[in-house]
Amino acid sequence: MRFAEPTYFFLLIGVVMLGLFVFWAIGRKKRLLNLFGDLPLLLKNAPYISFARQRTKVVLVLAGLALVCVALARLQFGTHMEKLEREGLDIVIAIDLSNSMLARDIKPYRLEKAKQEIRSIIERLKGDRIGLVAFAGEAFVQCPLTLDYAAARMLLSVMDQNTVSVQGTSLESAINAARKAYSQQEKKHKVLVLLTDGEDHEGRAVEAAADARKDGIRIYTVGIGSPAGEPIPVMDRKGEQVGFKKDRQGEVIVSKLDEETLQKIALETGGKYYHATAGELELDRIFEEISTMEKKELEGTLVTRYDDRYQWPLLLALILVAAEFFVSERKKPAEVTNA
Repeated sequence: MRFAEPTYFFLLIGVVMLGLFVFWAIGRKKRLLNLFGDLPLLLKNAPYISFARQRTKVVLVLAGLALVCVALARLQFGTHMEKLEREGLDIVIAIDLSNSMLARDIKPYRLEKAKQEIRSIIERLKGDRIGLVAFAGEAFVQCPLTLDYAAARMLLSVMDQNTVSVQGTSLESAINAARKAYSQQEKKHKVLVLLTDGEDHEGRAVEAAADARKDGIRIYTVGIGSPAGEPIPVMDRKGEQVGFKKDRQGEVIVSKLDEETLQKIALETGGKYYHATAGELELDRIFEEISTMEKKELEGTLVTRYDDRYQWPLLLALILVAAEFFVSERKKPAEVTNA
């Protein structure tokens, strides 16, 4: 036995308070009558008054209200198995883990902003499968397509620059790794969200996007950072900044958001490019776009459902309230005669 909505039991506090008030009111009525004289004598002159019957009516109403609270809390016992059908899309999210994602031209810094965007995406999912691809100079599937959103969040939380051993930025590798995450037999229901600053050291990202289009993948790119650029901080083992990354000539490297490349990748597959914002308006637009896409029926899963039994306490509550209506506050003439 369990209760699906136990918070409704807090209403019982109100029922108890109401009961205490009503019984106090009945006691006060008796005390007031006692001020006019001897209470037994007054009751003898008014023989039809019955405080016992009044208390009985109160108990019936209070018990009914308490049972209504039990019904609202959804009493459940017994279980049955139910197949849960799902419809949705296969959404793979590729996140850039290169050193340039440490730049702080967006608060708190690019990589953390990208991870926050992914967490927000996961919160919006309803029946869609999600997968994660980690990439820098190389790429691999960090989380295969799954309906287990908690597992996806856990794997996302441990992703950082050390997740990928080869540094640099290869958008081609990210797209190709994502292609392998999808079912190769299907040519639709596929969405790839690419979160990156767009710096592509390989230069074949648009060609990879063209191959993805042939697989039925629609790519949405989200640019993280600023086109003006920002130096890449160098961190020590304690996570404290000790300087900025420099090239072989000793010049500070400035990492710039490459919006042009990201626009070309998205347009190649019929998707769109968006610049990451603090309010995450770009996610609203992406979900507006993909909401129009045809969804597929995903594999159903068997889940255990508890059987609702709130009808029984609700029925008993109605019986008690109805019984209160038929209980009179006054004694019957036969009771008065016998008294």
